[in-house]
Amino acid sequence: MADVTTAAAVRVFRDERAAVLATLIRYVGDFQVAEDAVQDAFEAALAAWRRDGVPDNPAAWITVTARRRAIDRLRRDQSISDRAERLAALLRLNQQEHPPAAEASAIADDRLRLIFTCCHPALDTPAQVALTLRTLGGLTTGEIARAFLVAEPTMGKRIVRAKRKIADARIPYRVPSGEELPERVRGVLRVVYLIFNEGYSASEGDLLVRAELCDEAIRLGRVVCELMPGDAEAWGLLALMLLHDARRAARVDGNGSYVPLQEQDRSMWDWDRIREGFQALEHAVRSERPGQYLLQAAISALHIRAADGGAADWARIAELYEALGRLTPSPVVQVNHATAVGFAYGASAGLRLLDPLRSDPALERYQPLHATHAELLRRAGDLRGAAGAYERAIALSANGVERAELERRLQALTAG
Repeated sequence: MADVTTAAAVRVFRDERAAVLATLIRYVGDFQVAEDAVQDAFEAALAAWRRDGVPDNPAAWITVTARRRAIDRLRRDQSISDRAERLAALLRLNQQEHPPAAEASAIADDRLRLIFTCCHPALDTPAQVALTLRTLGGLTTGEIARAFLVAEPTMGKRIVRAKRKIADARIPYRVPSGEELPERVRGVLRVVYLIFNEGYSASEGDLLVRAELCDEAIRLGRVVCELMPGDAEAWGLLALMLLHDARRAARVDGNGSYVPLQEQDRSMWDWDRIREGFQALEHAVRSERPGQYLLQAAISALHIRAADGGAADWARIAELYEALGRLTPSPVVQVNHATAVGFAYGASAGLRLLDPLRSDPALERYQPLHATHAELLRRAGDLRGAAGAYERAIALSANGVERAELERRLQALTAG
């Protein structure tokens, strides 16, 4: 019974935490006080629900309890300048059996405010990612630290510094408006994208995928689409994440070894997630000007729609990567474009696109460049050159699964 109660509390806490926290921050005016009040409510829920059973409306129970804990903390905290005014507002709300419609409708705005505050450009990118996962995702500091392979105290200090900067710099708790909004939305989507990327292809460690980060990024993506249903790029990002993550179970075999896309067992793909991804893609394509996430989602869709990995429309994929490179030029896009061109028009064509990148000193330690160079050289028949490129890529690989796959390919090459 205790396990069932704990599971129910954890589920409600994860689902409702961001909404309750966002509204409390608006009333309390302090991240830490609001977060402590929500944590108090969760601990109270564990004790009360084990004793009395799970209430009929557990989300409302958490909301009311967190509000009361915030009142208690405000009464004790003398450091908040407008404490009396904020305390009076919370007390008025707490006395109402049913919040007014205006208050209920403000919850969505509060969640948006929280998203934009966590992703404010005044914070550096690591702080944005950590704070988003802590406040919106409800991940513990330890969970975030393990996901990004840093010590828990280090991650804790990063989160504390971010909260302190919000307070010291008086970063406004609001939804941006006017000309500021598009750029800020792009910042929010970038943070969600970074979270997903680290989950989908872990930069270090012995796991290829960090499932908790993929799941959290997709959940955040759904929240952004819910709160900004008219934003095509939000839908494009959600589609991209769903279509990529649907292949999660097939990306490694039973021994944990890497499985290339063209060799994956498609029966292991999550087809419900793929259908949701295609639906999100349909929302995104209504935009007259496709953005970077829509283009990437379209590429993923072409891979999924292919009868098998070798039958992908590589010429179309190359065109999409070329368009993506014009929109957001980066080494990642250029390397992927060269790969697609190599499949569509021959390895030599792909190698010609890599030549300018290989002569760029800034990319000397960019592992995907050397791994792609090795593959194209192998397909072009330059086995000695391919072996050297594989060795370089292996030396630069921090992820154990990727490194093992490159070692396997090098061994197959030399054995052959």
